[in-house]
Amino acid sequence: MTTYDVIVVGAGASGLNCARLLAREGLRVVVHEARERLGGRIHTFRPSDGGPPLELGAQVVHGEHNPVHDLLGPGRTAAVPRRVTARIVEDGAERSMGALSTGRRAPWQLEAALLRTPGVTGLSVGSWLRACGSTGAEAAAATEWFRQNWATDPEQLSAAGVAAAHRGDAVGEGEFAVDGGLARLPERLAEGLDVRLGSVVRELSYEPGQVTVRTDAGSAVARAVVLTVPPAVAMPGLPAWKLAAAADLPAGDGCCAVVTLDRPAPDTVIVFDVDGRTGFTRCAAGHPEVLVVAKAGAAASLRAAVTDRTAPSDRTALAELLATALPWTSGATVLDVAVADWGQDPYARGAFTAPRAGLEDAAGQWAEPVDDTLFFAGEATVAGEQLPWVQGALASGERAAEQVLKALRRTLSDDRPPMNARR
Repeated sequence: MTTYDVIVVGAGASGLNCARLLAREGLRVVVHEARERLGGRIHTFRPSDGGPPLELGAQVVHGEHNPVHDLLGPGRTAAVPRRVTARIVEDGAERSMGALSTGRRAPWQLEAALLRTPGVTGLSVGSWLRACGSTGAEAAAATEWFRQNWATDPEQLSAAGVAAAHRGDAVGEGEFAVDGGLARLPERLAEGLDVRLGSVVRELSYEPGQVTVRTDAGSAVARAVVLTVPPAVAMPGLPAWKLAAAADLPAGDGCCAVVTLDRPAPDTVIVFDVDGRTGFTRCAAGHPEVLVVAKAGAAASLRAAVTDRTAPSDRTALAELLATALPWTSGATVLDVAVADWGQDPYARGAFTAPRAGLEDAAGQWAEPVDDTLFFAGEATVAGEQLPWVQGALASGERAAEQVLKALRRTLSDDRPPMNARR
């Protein structure tokens, strides 16, 4: 049986960042990842024709001060071009995005107002929308906006959690793309680490100061384990109070697809589907790929369309979805479809975790270490504290590493040199 200082479960951004920081302190660390690839819910699609990469998971790097910039190094990120045509689909018709702010408050204006509103503790976003007088078409658009940005229905989404997450985000403004795709980040974080891909942790048992994990390749023992899997994937062996916290942190549904057509897009366009069928749809001028990023109810709609059993050239449901959002695709032939169905992924069980109204304490309970032996990271551990994006996952991994180091400093034998001397 192999012995380590720390076992990390999950090779997403949080787990790899945690493992990197622990290994830098001279600890013997192994990372077990159930998938055959790095990245977790970072998943880059690279077109076969050499076109720009498309993201089937985390979409962009948010903010000019995001730690991703430093982790990747100079010249590896670039601002996302603003030259894009923004459209919506509302009541079955395709129109300008500007329609959302004509005679009504746009969804992003309402979300900004929420962040400035005091006294929202205990309210759901849906309740807050009604309290601020949002009705009719304005409320419908705002409801779908929150569904697509938070993967949760506003009636369940915590207004206080949304506001706190935005306040806790200090990465600045702007959106940035990674040269070669966001998958470059987990590749960079994994450099020099012992990462076991395709290694599913089947069982976990522990006592204070020692944990044993079993995989198909055998068992391993460590002083500590860091679990970065989503709460919905929580494994047997955890304390009952941990499993109760996990039950209060379900991940919202999400499904993404890259649809390759037999013709290139005539323009660079992003479409927000207010009707709730496709979420956000994007295409780039001169390229045949269409990216669809759908959450909440739209994820189920996209899932049904991409699993249509008809021949690839006759995917009626998928063609209909695309033609509504992007009229130029009408009559096009579908050549290929690449799908990342996060809601059906057994190692994700959803897109990400949003703070739930009335359950705001669940994330803190899920994040709390157990007996200086079990530690937790991942975007769910910072739900309602930071935004559930890459920077939140990275920060959670850093926090878990600090917790592990503090605990091990108390328990390591005196014959080992101080950790700060082993850098």
